[in-house]
Amino acid sequence: MQAAPAQTQHAPLAPHATVPTDQACRDRLGRPLRDLRLSVIDQCNFRCTYCMPKERFGRDYPFLTAQQRLSDTELLRIVRAFVGLGVEKVRLTGGEPLLRKGIEALVEAIASLRTRGGKQVEVAMTTNGSLLARKARALRDAGLGRVTVSLDSLDDGVFRAMNDVGFPVARVLEGIDAACAAGLAPVKVNCVVERGTNDAQVLPLVEHFRGSGVTLRFIEYMDVEGPRGWSQSRVVPSGEIRAMVERAHALLPVARRDAETASNYLLADGSLKLGFISSVSHPFCGDCTRARVSVDGRLHLCLFATSSVDLRPHLSAHRPAEALAEAISQAWQARGDRYSELRAESRAERLASGKRQYPTVRMSLVGG
Repeated sequence: MQAAPAQTQHAPLAPHATVPTDQACRDRLGRPLRDLRLSVIDQCNFRCTYCMPKERFGRDYPFLTAQQRLSDTELLRIVRAFVGLGVEKVRLTGGEPLLRKGIEALVEAIASLRTRGGKQVEVAMTTNGSLLARKARALRDAGLGRVTVSLDSLDDGVFRAMNDVGFPVARVLEGIDAACAAGLAPVKVNCVVERGTNDAQVLPLVEHFRGSGVTLRFIEYMDVEGPRGWSQSRVVPSGEIRAMVERAHALLPVARRDAETASNYLLADGSLKLGFISSVSHPFCGDCTRARVSVDGRLHLCLFATSSVDLRPHLSAHRPAEALAEAISQAWQARGDRYSELRAESRAERLASGKRQYPTVRMSLVGG
């Protein structure tokens, strides 16, 4: 397992609590800009087989250096611009975000911002949970509101094989418990279900988290690593996953909120909330309100986009904040992305040809 990379030291952040009050920023399909997924590091201490397989991300892989990554001040400048355009929720991702030195200071600075309506910006994080047990309280004290933990198996052998660095599942479970105790609620646990690998873990996960207050979500296995590492035959559709649960428990549907990625249910006894994310079988591009910024300063308008917008030229202290906001606004207003829907429509053709129509940016650079 890799140690946390060194980071350059930055001056203390000086966040500004007020932001512009522009009108809602909408894309060509009428989707408002509401959510920012901000990658804070592209490195990870896991080598999950569906995300960062060792054969591609080996010891000599050229991850970004500390100098190539945006500083905390630059990241905060980007967040302020997005909040001014209507963003209300910021999710910190990676790589593994807890590997970034001083992550608590960045959380605190972002949490001090206010939306156009005067509410505190909601700050969340997605993590593999490996460092969460010792950081959960400090993150909560800094202003982190919620955390999502990736957990693909309760079986230690399966879990170690999937993270491919031999990391024990017990340490991640300790992190989840620490997050719950710290009040990072509701804690969400995400499980990527891959046929023949961990699909037998669906019911054990349900039983483990009943009565815990955790929201458990199952995600279809996505082709984030391209034809070399993905096959349709390994996808377990959400309907099939839900049927596994329903054979053991009655489920009650929960009304879906706007732009929510999961279809949610409650066990009939109220002991657990479940989410099913149908990224492959039923894409949800139509109401996507999420933008992604990678730690090298590029704006990605879709996880499967073929291009990005470089924000670095607008991050100099000598450039007006309005220039950065305008660059983001123009990119979003020109956005017509619905790659997952198009990919679903042409899946048979793509599989027959063996060609990838929509190449993706590497997952570790922009997060999920």
